[in-house]
Amino acid sequence: MTVHAFVDESRRSDKYYLAAAIVEPRHLRLLRSQLRGLLLPGQRELHFKKEKPERRRAILSAVAAFGTRVDIYRASCGRGEEWARQECLTRLVDDLLDVDGRRIVLDSRRERNRLDELTIRRALGKRPRETGVVYEHMDSAADPLLWLADIAAWCQGAGDDWARRIAPVIGSVVRLA
Repeated sequence: MTVHAFVDESRRSDKYYLAAAIVEPRHLRLLRSQLRGLLLPGQRELHFKKEKPERRRAILSAVAAFGTRVDIYRASCGRGEEWARQECLTRLVDDLLDVDGRRIVLDSRRERNRLDELTIRRALGKRPRETGVVYEHMDSAADPLLWLADIAAWCQGAGDDWARRIAPVIGSVVRLA
């Protein structure tokens, strides 16, 4: 069974969180529709840090009912935020290869996208085509599945009650150096 990963980030003080929503291709259309159904009139995307607490709680209740899975990769920013991101991304790619991951969609960071591309190519090894993995960067408004990663990363970084509320969606939390 192949899967796709939709990836976004969050940073809280010296901790970096990379979240990957793991979705089977047969569920893509339904999940996108369900997520679009959470938009308010005039809203183009869900960006969790911009939502009010009451709305966040309502969104989390809906997302938990979708039966989705998001994996979290966490690293210290002691050597820099970009270093932490690339460490998390390397581990994510390794984990995706173990579960027959075929597509990685990352929230675009514009000029820094090339750093992700280098890391992914390095993680795929000398024969990236043989893995069957494709990857791309998109603006978060272009694919609602990126919103799942945004929600999970924000909640994990916020901790306390928010981490508790997102817990049913979290598949694993991988803590890196």
